[in-house]
Amino acid sequence: MGNPWAGEVTLRIDGQPRVMRLTLGALAELEATLGEDSLVGLAERFEGGRFSAADVVALIVAGLRGGGWPVTRDDLLAADIDGGPVTAARAAAELLARAFAPPS
Repeated sequence: MGNPWAGEVTLRIDGQPRVMRLTLGALAELEATLGEDSLVGLAERFEGGRFSAADVVALIVAGLRGGGWPVTRDDLLAADIDGGPVTAARAAAELLARAFAPPS
C-alpha cells in the first residue's frame, strides 16, 4: 500500500498493486507530455473537471515511473485497471493532490 505522507497512491493494474508517486522527474515529464505551462494549470484542470482521458493516462504513467515501475503509455493502455476509468481518474487526481499537499 502506498504511503500517503510520501505522496504515494496505489492503483491495481492487471491484478497487481502498483505504487505511484510524482517525483520531480515525473512532474517534469508530465509537464512536457501534456504541454502544460505549469503544474498549477494541470491541477486546475483536474479540480475543474476539465481533464481528458489522455491527461489521466499521462499522469498515471508518470506516477508509476516515479514509483519505480518503468511502464510505457502503450503498456498502460493494454493493461486492465481494477475499477476501470473512474477509479483511474480518481487515483490520478489523488496523486496530483498528494504531490502538493499532505493527506488530510
